[in-house]
Amino acid sequence: VQLQASGGGEVQAGGSLRLSCAASGSITNISYMTWYRQSSGKRRELVATISSGGSTTYADSVKGRFTISRDNARTPVYLQMNSLKPEDTAVYYCNAVLYGANYWGQGTLVTVSS
Repeated sequence: VQLQASGGGEVQAGGSLRLSCAASGSITNISYMTWYRQSSGKRRELVATISSGGSTTYADSVKGRFTISRDNARTPVYLQMNSLKPEDTAVYYCNAVLYGANYWGQGTLVTVSS
């Protein structure tokens, strides 16, 4: 499984960005797709998860502002980020779980200026 994340950039507080994670390879049976983020000096944290059945979970810090979505197993996973805050600044990584194994994309930097 290969994951390609894109869509990061710099935006002012209150703005929006949409991240995309495209998966390739043996992706039909991926159980979960997740966006994580890691800011300078902090541990990587879960942002949002979507299951193969479409169930979603979010970190409390992003509920109501971020939306994870995908159309089907072969389309990209998106993370729509609205009302961005400076504390959302981080490198965002997409993750896939397939038969218990974790796969990671390369990360995309999101910078939110105040």
